[in-house]
Amino acid sequence: TDVVASFVKQFYDEAAYVPPEILLPHEIDEALVIQDWLRSRRGNKVLLKVPLRGQKRELVEMATENATETLTHLRAQWQVDEGRQSKSLAELQEHLHLASPPNRIECYDISTTQGTATTGAMVVFVKGVPRKSDYRKFRIRSVEGTDDYASMREMLRRRFKRASDRDLKAEAESEPGGKKSSWDLMPDLLVVDGGKGQLNVALEVLDEYGLRDQVPTVGLAKQEEEIMVPDRASPVRLPRNSEGLYLMQRVRDEAHRFAITYHRRLRRKQTVISQLDGVPGIGPKRRSALLKHFGSVDAVRAASIEELAAVQGMTRKVAEQLKASL
Repeated sequence: TDVVASFVKQFYDEAAYVPPEILLPHEIDEALVIQDWLRSRRGNKVLLKVPLRGQKRELVEMATENATETLTHLRAQWQVDEGRQSKSLAELQEHLHLASPPNRIECYDISTTQGTATTGAMVVFVKGVPRKSDYRKFRIRSVEGTDDYASMREMLRRRFKRASDRDLKAEAESEPGGKKSSWDLMPDLLVVDGGKGQLNVALEVLDEYGLRDQVPTVGLAKQEEEIMVPDRASPVRLPRNSEGLYLMQRVRDEAHRFAITYHRRLRRKQTVISQLDGVPGIGPKRRSALLKHFGSVDAVRAASIEELAAVQGMTRKVAEQLKASL
Protein backbone atom coordinates (compact mmCIF):
# COMPACT_ATOMS: atom_id res chain seq x y z
CA THR A 1 0.00 0.00 0.00
CA ASP A 2 2.73 2.45 0.97
CA VAL A 3 4.71 1.64 -2.17
CA VAL A 4 1.79 2.29 -4.52
CA ALA A 5 0.85 5.52 -2.73
CA SER A 6 4.43 6.76 -2.85
CA PHE A 7 4.69 5.90 -6.54
CA VAL A 8 1.50 7.79 -7.41
CA LYS A 9 2.69 10.90 -5.55
CA GLN A 10 6.23 10.84 -6.96
CA PHE A 11 5.23 10.01 -10.54
CA TYR A 12 2.45 12.58 -10.89
CA ASP A 13 4.44 15.27 -9.08
CA GLU A 14 6.61 15.53 -12.21
CA ALA A 15 4.31 14.15 -14.91
CA ALA A 16 3.32 16.55 -17.67
CA TYR A 17 -0.19 15.01 -17.85
CA VAL A 18 -2.58 13.82 -15.15
CA PRO A 19 -5.36 11.56 -16.53
CA PRO A 20 -8.97 11.80 -15.34
CA GLU A 21 -8.87 8.21 -14.05
CA ILE A 22 -6.04 6.21 -12.45
CA LEU A 23 -6.41 2.44 -11.95
CA LEU A 24 -4.76 0.89 -8.88
CA PRO A 25 -4.16 -2.76 -7.88
CA HIS A 26 -5.55 -2.13 -4.37
CA GLU A 27 -6.75 0.61 -2.04
CA ILE A 28 -4.17 3.07 -0.73
CA ASP A 29 -4.00 5.17 2.41
CA GLU A 30 -4.99 8.83 2.15
CA ALA A 31 -6.71 8.13 -1.16
CA LEU A 32 -9.02 11.14 -0.82
CA VAL A 33 -6.14 13.47 0.02
CA ILE A 34 -4.13 12.22 -2.97
CA GLN A 35 -7.19 12.47 -5.18
CA ASP A 36 -7.70 16.12 -4.19
CA TRP A 37 -4.03 16.84 -4.85
CA LEU A 38 -4.27 15.22 -8.29
CA ARG A 39 -7.36 17.29 -9.04
CA SER A 40 -5.37 20.46 -8.30
CA ARG A 41 -2.59 19.24 -10.62
CA ARG A 42 -5.03 18.40 -13.43
CA GLY A 43 -7.41 21.31 -12.99
CA ASN A 44 -10.54 19.16 -12.82
CA LYS A 45 -11.84 15.88 -11.41
CA VAL A 46 -9.50 12.86 -11.01
CA LEU A 47 -10.71 9.43 -9.80
CA LEU A 48 -8.60 6.73 -8.15
CA LYS A 49 -10.21 3.34 -8.86
CA VAL A 50 -9.50 -0.27 -7.89
CA PRO A 51 -11.31 -2.35 -10.55
CA LEU A 52 -12.46 -5.78 -9.35
CA ARG A 53 -13.47 -7.34 -12.66
CA GLY A 54 -13.68 -6.80 -16.40
CA GLN A 55 -11.29 -5.16 -18.86
CA LYS A 56 -9.97 -2.59 -16.42
CA ARG A 57 -9.03 -5.32 -13.94
CA GLU A 58 -7.24 -7.16 -16.75
CA LEU A 59 -5.29 -3.97 -17.54
CA VAL A 60 -4.15 -3.65 -13.91
CA GLU A 61 -3.09 -7.32 -13.82
CA MET A 62 -1.20 -6.92 -17.10
CA ALA A 63 0.60 -3.85 -15.76
CA THR A 64 1.53 -5.74 -12.58
CA GLU A 65 2.90 -8.67 -14.59
CA ASN A 66 4.93 -6.33 -16.80
CA ALA A 67 6.35 -4.53 -13.78
CA THR A 68 7.27 -7.82 -12.09
CA GLU A 69 8.96 -9.10 -15.25
CA THR A 70 10.90 -5.85 -15.71
CA LEU A 71 12.04 -5.88 -12.08
CA THR A 72 13.19 -9.50 -12.39
CA HIS A 73 15.14 -8.65 -15.55
CA LEU A 74 16.77 -5.58 -13.98
CA ARG A 75 17.70 -7.53 -10.85
CA ALA A 76 19.27 -10.31 -12.94
CA GLN A 77 21.15 -7.73 -15.03
CA TRP A 78 22.41 -6.01 -11.88
CA GLN A 79 23.64 -9.34 -10.48
CA VAL A 80 25.46 -10.11 -13.76
CA ASP A 81 27.07 -6.65 -13.80
CA GLU A 82 27.99 -6.91 -10.11
CA GLY A 83 29.59 -10.30 -10.72
CA ARG A 84 31.46 -9.04 -13.78
CA GLN A 85 32.84 -6.05 -11.88
CA SER A 86 33.95 -8.19 -8.96
CA LYS A 87 35.64 -10.58 -11.39
CA SER A 88 37.47 -7.75 -13.18
CA LEU A 89 38.83 -6.35 -9.90
CA ALA A 90 39.88 -9.83 -8.74
CA GLU A 91 41.73 -10.38 -12.03
CA LEU A 92 43.58 -7.07 -11.69
CA GLN A 93 44.53 -7.97 -8.12
CA GLU A 94 45.90 -11.31 -9.30
CA HIS A 95 47.80 -10.20 -12.41
CA LEU A 96 49.20 -7.00 -10.90
CA HIS A 97 50.03 -8.65 -7.55
CA LEU A 98 48.01 -6.17 -5.52
CA ALA A 99 47.33 -6.63 -1.81
CA SER A 100 43.55 -6.27 -2.38
CA PRO A 101 41.08 -5.67 -5.21
CA PRO A 102 41.55 -2.11 -6.55
CA ASN A 103 38.16 -0.73 -5.57
CA ARG A 104 39.21 2.87 -6.31
CA ILE A 105 41.02 3.30 -9.63
CA GLU A 106 42.26 6.73 -10.77
CA CYS A 107 43.39 7.21 -14.37
CA TYR A 108 45.22 10.24 -15.81
CA ASP A 109 45.53 11.42 -19.40
CA ILE A 110 47.00 14.46 -21.20
CA SER A 111 45.46 16.11 -24.28
CA THR A 112 47.20 18.71 -26.46
CA THR A 113 47.29 19.93 -30.06
CA GLN A 114 50.66 21.32 -31.17
CA GLY A 115 51.35 22.43 -27.62
CA THR A 116 48.25 24.66 -27.31
CA ALA A 117 45.63 24.54 -24.55
CA THR A 118 47.22 21.47 -22.97
CA THR A 119 44.83 19.83 -20.52
CA GLY A 120 44.86 16.91 -18.15
CA ALA A 121 42.08 14.68 -16.90
CA MET A 122 41.58 12.52 -13.83
CA VAL A 123 38.77 9.97 -13.91
CA VAL A 124 37.74 7.70 -11.05
CA PHE A 125 36.15 4.25 -11.07
CA VAL A 126 34.84 2.83 -7.80
CA LYS A 127 34.13 -0.92 -7.77
CA GLY A 128 34.34 -0.92 -11.56
CA VAL A 129 31.84 1.91 -12.07
CA PRO A 130 32.62 5.54 -13.04
CA ARG A 131 32.25 8.01 -10.17
CA LYS A 132 31.85 11.24 -12.12
CA SER A 133 31.55 13.40 -9.01
CA ASP A 134 35.24 12.65 -8.37
CA TYR A 135 36.43 13.48 -11.90
CA ARG A 136 38.85 16.42 -12.10
CA LYS A 137 40.20 18.43 -15.03
CA PHE A 138 43.48 20.35 -15.10
CA ARG A 139 44.61 23.19 -17.30
CA ILE A 140 48.38 22.77 -17.65
CA ARG A 141 50.08 26.07 -16.78
CA SER A 142 53.82 25.53 -16.46
CA VAL A 143 54.64 23.70 -19.70
CA GLU A 144 55.64 25.45 -22.94
CA GLY A 145 54.97 23.54 -26.15
CA THR A 146 54.33 19.80 -26.32
CA ASP A 147 55.82 17.88 -23.41
CA ASP A 148 53.56 15.07 -22.22
CA TYR A 149 55.94 14.05 -19.44
CA ALA A 150 56.15 17.54 -17.94
CA SER A 151 52.39 17.98 -18.30
CA MET A 152 51.73 14.67 -16.54
CA ARG A 153 54.15 15.70 -13.79
CA GLU A 154 52.35 19.01 -13.20
CA MET A 155 48.93 17.35 -13.06
CA LEU A 156 49.98 14.63 -10.62
CA ARG A 157 51.81 17.11 -8.42
CA ARG A 158 48.71 19.26 -8.19
CA ARG A 159 46.54 16.24 -7.41
CA PHE A 160 48.71 14.87 -4.61
CA LYS A 161 49.67 18.30 -3.26
CA ARG A 162 45.98 18.92 -2.66
CA ALA A 163 45.79 15.71 -0.64
CA SER A 164 49.02 16.53 1.24
CA ASP A 165 47.93 20.10 2.06
CA ARG A 166 44.57 18.90 3.37
CA ASP A 167 46.27 16.26 5.55
CA LEU A 168 48.58 18.87 7.09
CA LYS A 169 45.68 21.24 7.73
CA ALA A 170 43.64 18.48 9.38
CA GLU A 171 46.58 17.59 11.66
CA ALA A 172 47.14 21.23 12.61
CA GLU A 173 43.47 21.79 13.40
CA SER A 174 43.00 18.33 14.95
CA GLU A 175 39.67 17.81 13.25
CA PRO A 176 38.26 14.51 14.56
CA GLY A 177 35.96 12.60 12.23
CA GLY A 178 35.61 15.36 9.63
CA LYS A 179 34.02 14.55 6.29
CA LYS A 180 36.63 13.60 3.71
CA SER A 181 36.98 15.29 0.35
CA SER A 182 37.59 13.17 -2.74
CA TRP A 183 41.09 14.70 -2.78
CA ASP A 184 41.81 12.89 0.49
CA LEU A 185 41.02 9.44 -0.90
CA MET A 186 44.08 7.58 -2.14
CA PRO A 187 43.61 5.26 -5.14
CA ASP A 188 44.01 1.51 -4.76
CA LEU A 189 45.41 1.64 -8.31
CA LEU A 190 46.79 4.64 -10.19
CA VAL A 191 46.82 4.29 -13.99
CA VAL A 192 48.62 6.66 -16.35
CA ASP A 193 47.83 6.59 -20.04
CA GLY A 194 51.16 5.72 -21.64
CA GLY A 195 54.24 3.58 -21.33
CA LYS A 196 57.41 3.50 -19.23
CA GLY A 197 58.04 7.25 -19.54
CA GLN A 198 54.68 8.29 -18.11
CA LEU A 199 54.93 5.57 -15.45
CA ASN A 200 58.33 6.84 -14.30
CA VAL A 201 56.97 10.39 -14.06
CA ALA A 202 54.11 9.16 -11.85
CA LEU A 203 56.53 7.25 -9.60
CA GLU A 204 58.75 10.35 -9.24
CA VAL A 205 55.77 12.43 -8.10
CA LEU A 206 54.64 9.78 -5.63
CA ASP A 207 58.21 9.67 -4.26
CA GLU A 208 58.07 13.44 -3.71
CA TYR A 209 55.02 13.04 -1.47
CA GLY A 210 56.14 9.82 0.22
CA LEU A 211 53.32 7.83 -1.39
CA ARG A 212 55.11 5.37 -3.66
CA ASP A 213 54.70 2.45 -1.26
CA GLN A 214 51.05 3.33 -0.59
CA VAL A 215 49.74 3.81 -4.14
CA PRO A 216 50.18 0.93 -6.64
CA THR A 217 50.86 2.51 -10.03
CA VAL A 218 50.91 1.23 -13.61
CA GLY A 219 51.05 2.58 -17.14
CA LEU A 220 48.70 1.37 -19.86
CA ALA A 221 50.30 1.51 -23.31
CA LYS A 222 47.91 2.28 -26.16
CA GLN A 223 48.98 -0.01 -28.99
CA GLU A 224 49.39 -3.46 -27.49
CA GLU A 225 47.29 -2.88 -24.34
CA GLU A 226 50.36 -3.69 -22.30
CA ILE A 227 50.44 -2.80 -18.62
CA MET A 228 53.77 -1.34 -17.48
CA VAL A 229 54.58 -2.24 -13.90
CA PRO A 230 57.36 -0.69 -11.73
CA ASP A 231 60.58 -2.70 -11.30
CA ARG A 232 59.59 -5.19 -13.97
CA ALA A 233 61.35 -5.40 -17.34
CA SER A 234 58.51 -7.01 -19.30
CA PRO A 235 54.96 -5.67 -19.36
CA VAL A 236 51.92 -7.51 -18.03
CA ARG A 237 49.58 -8.74 -20.76
CA LEU A 238 46.11 -9.61 -19.52
CA PRO A 239 44.19 -12.31 -21.44
CA ARG A 240 42.38 -10.76 -24.40
CA ASN A 241 38.96 -11.88 -23.19
CA SER A 242 39.50 -11.05 -19.52
CA GLU A 243 37.17 -8.78 -17.58
CA GLY A 244 40.24 -7.14 -16.04
CA LEU A 245 41.46 -6.00 -19.47
CA TYR A 246 38.00 -4.73 -20.42
CA LEU A 247 37.91 -2.65 -17.23
CA MET A 248 41.37 -1.18 -17.85
CA GLN A 249 40.33 -0.26 -21.39
CA ARG A 250 37.13 1.39 -20.16
CA VAL A 251 39.04 3.39 -17.56
CA ARG A 252 41.66 4.52 -20.09
CA ASP A 253 39.07 5.36 -22.78
CA GLU A 254 37.02 7.38 -20.30
CA ALA A 255 40.11 9.37 -19.25
CA HIS A 256 40.88 10.07 -22.90
CA ARG A 257 37.30 11.13 -23.62
CA PHE A 258 37.19 13.45 -20.59
CA ALA A 259 40.59 15.00 -21.40
CA ILE A 260 39.88 15.64 -25.07
CA THR A 261 36.41 17.08 -24.35
CA TYR A 262 37.92 19.66 -21.97
CA HIS A 263 40.76 20.34 -24.41
CA ARG A 264 38.38 21.05 -27.29
CA ARG A 265 36.30 23.37 -25.11
CA LEU A 266 39.40 25.37 -24.18
CA ARG A 267 40.56 25.60 -27.80
CA ARG A 268 37.13 26.85 -28.89
CA LYS A 269 37.27 29.46 -26.14
CA GLN A 270 40.73 30.58 -27.25
CA THR A 271 39.52 30.84 -30.86
CA VAL A 272 36.61 33.00 -29.75
CA ILE A 273 38.93 35.28 -27.79
CA SER A 274 41.35 35.64 -30.71
CA GLN A 275 38.53 36.53 -33.12
CA LEU A 276 37.25 39.35 -30.93
CA ASP A 277 40.65 40.57 -29.78
CA GLY A 278 41.57 41.47 -33.35
CA VAL A 279 38.83 44.11 -33.49
CA PRO A 280 39.88 47.72 -32.69
CA GLY A 281 38.23 48.96 -29.51
CA ILE A 282 37.39 45.50 -28.17
CA GLY A 283 39.29 44.77 -24.98
CA PRO A 284 38.73 42.11 -22.30
CA LYS A 285 35.79 43.92 -20.66
CA ARG A 286 33.87 44.52 -23.88
CA ARG A 287 34.66 41.02 -25.12
CA SER A 288 33.32 39.54 -21.88
CA ALA A 289 30.19 41.73 -22.02
CA LEU A 290 29.50 40.74 -25.63
CA LEU A 291 29.88 37.02 -24.99
CA LYS A 292 27.78 37.22 -21.83
CA HIS A 293 25.04 39.09 -23.71
CA PHE A 294 24.98 37.07 -26.95
CA GLY A 295 26.38 33.71 -25.81
CA SER A 296 28.69 33.03 -28.78
CA VAL A 297 30.74 34.66 -31.53
CA ASP A 298 28.20 33.46 -34.12
CA ALA A 299 25.46 35.31 -32.27
CA VAL A 300 27.66 38.42 -32.05
CA ARG A 301 28.30 38.15 -35.79
CA ALA A 302 24.57 37.88 -36.51
CA ALA A 303 23.63 40.89 -34.35
CA SER A 304 22.80 44.27 -35.85
CA ILE A 305 24.83 47.40 -35.16
CA GLU A 306 22.02 48.67 -32.94
CA GLU A 307 22.01 45.44 -30.91
CA LEU A 308 25.79 45.53 -30.54
CA ALA A 309 25.77 49.17 -29.48
CA ALA A 310 23.14 48.41 -26.83
CA VAL A 311 25.49 46.07 -24.93
CA GLN A 312 26.87 47.58 -21.74
CA GLY A 313 30.20 49.33 -22.37
CA MET A 314 29.78 49.45 -26.14
CA THR A 315 29.47 52.55 -28.35
CA ARG A 316 28.01 52.89 -31.82
CA LYS A 317 31.44 53.55 -33.30
CA VAL A 318 32.93 50.40 -31.78
CA ALA A 319 29.82 48.44 -32.80
CA GLU A 320 30.33 49.58 -36.41
CA GLN A 321 34.00 48.55 -36.30
CA LEU A 322 33.03 45.17 -34.85
CA LYS A 323 30.35 44.59 -37.48
CA ALA A 324 32.81 45.43 -40.26
CA SER A 325 35.46 43.08 -38.86
CA LEU A 326 33.39 39.93 -38.29
